[in-house]
Amino acid sequence: MQLRIDALDAHLAKTLAPLYVITSDEHLLALEAADKMRKAARQHGCTERDVLVVDRSFKWGELLAANQSQSLFGDKKLIELRIPTGKPGKEGGQALQHYATTLNPDNVTIISLPKLDWATQKAAWVSSLQQTAVYIDIPLVERAQLPNWIGVRMAAQQQSADRQSLDFVADRVEGNLLAAHQEIQKLALLHPPGKLSYEQIQDAVLNVARYDVFKLNEAMLAGDVPRLVRMVNGLKGEGEALPLVLWAIAEECRTLLKLKSGVTQGRPIGALLKEYRIWGPRERLMEPAVRRLSLTTLETALQQAAQIDKMVKGLRAKAYAGDAWDALLQLSLKIARPS
Repeated sequence: MQLRIDALDAHLAKTLAPLYVITSDEHLLALEAADKMRKAARQHGCTERDVLVVDRSFKWGELLAANQSQSLFGDKKLIELRIPTGKPGKEGGQALQHYATTLNPDNVTIISLPKLDWATQKAAWVSSLQQTAVYIDIPLVERAQLPNWIGVRMAAQQQSADRQSLDFVADRVEGNLLAAHQEIQKLALLHPPGKLSYEQIQDAVLNVARYDVFKLNEAMLAGDVPRLVRMVNGLKGEGEALPLVLWAIAEECRTLLKLKSGVTQGRPIGALLKEYRIWGPRERLMEPAVRRLSLTTLETALQQAAQIDKMVKGLRAKAYAGDAWDALLQLSLKIARPS
């Protein structure tokens, strides 16, 4: 049974299933969902809790033993199985399939997984869990959704703010949902219920951004220049490895060039996106980027990336002099706002 995260409260108010699966890379939301399940399990008499973490030394017999053993006090038991890699392996996959068909009615089990890749989603053990468990796939909160998400969280504590203030908080917690949650809680401690001014929020919220190399590409594709500049400066300030940032941008340029070449030859953009395995939020950004960029711009961008690579390695670059980070910013701006 597939269940949306926003329907979890209503579900738990009515019933408690013997098996839940949470899959997400949004750690805060996954943690909150598991907390709600734990609370419901306690209310239904699960007084004992076993936590199993799948690592290299993990024996799958431990899961089956936990399911079969009785609580010390004869009560129901909560079993939590955490698979940080999302890859249980062949033995683990078979154990999970067996587990899903031999559930102990006296226990409640929560299986926590990261967001599964396309290939893993097709595995037999995943299909077995989807059929047997209450399966909750929590999507990422994308950057464009973050201000509204913050507004909803503030409303839950009887506070509100205008769009400028919500955008300000979103900028300061770039890529860090847990930090956003903490800053919202701080606002509740500092200010009473009601509408908060921009100045109140600005004074309270710290810059707790955690910049992500691959979110930089998102800003570049979207043509969001202020965010792009902020992220390049943020990555530089955090000491991110310049070769990694350059590689990410150069790879995006290569992909754009392949797509543009295909479109120029008359191939449909949808087929090209599928061929190069581009989907989700990135797919929505790629198509307008391909339309606005020319073949010449993309070819020049790759040539500039090669020159910046020389700078990073301490060699002389024909087109650039000075700081490699500045050259990298100019390269990313060429894609974000082509002349």
